[in-house]
Amino acid sequence: MVSAQYFHFKINNKWQKHLPSLVLLILSLFIAEAYQNSFNLNTLFIIILFSSVSFFAYGILYFTSANIKNEFKRFGLEKFGILTALLEILGAIGLIVGLFFLPILLISSGGLALLMLLGLVARLRVKDSIWVSMPALFFMLLNAYILFKSIPL
Repeated sequence: MVSAQYFHFKINNKWQKHLPSLVLLILSLFIAEAYQNSFNLNTLFIIILFSSVSFFAYGILYFTSANIKNEFKRFGLEKFGILTALLEILGAIGLIVGLFFLPILLISSGGLALLMLLGLVARLRVKDSIWVSMPALFFMLLNAYILFKSIPL
């Protein structure tokens, strides 16, 4: 039997905090690939799935990780931590429900884009580097894209 220690590897601290996003991206792509034959997936569906899984995971992380709570303290926003985590979880659920009920998708994607805009402002306020601010910018743009592509014209 192979011990788990053979699979242990150390990641540079610079990349370690981005590992959950990478894992979630890969997981989302595997889920999408598994259901592709059944659902005739398109790019927007995959993006919605990725965003939903990411926000759900990060919302849950607030309640399980001291690092996330410390970030809110660093921003001077610790009293908004639980609210932010709950909004992330609700937004993630809303994205999935929105696949079946368009108004919920519009509200959820718009709300998550706004939440990430505020997160980006908080990071810029404490003078974080662009590299550290990139996830907030990425998810803001991703959810803005979901919003605009979902608006019926």
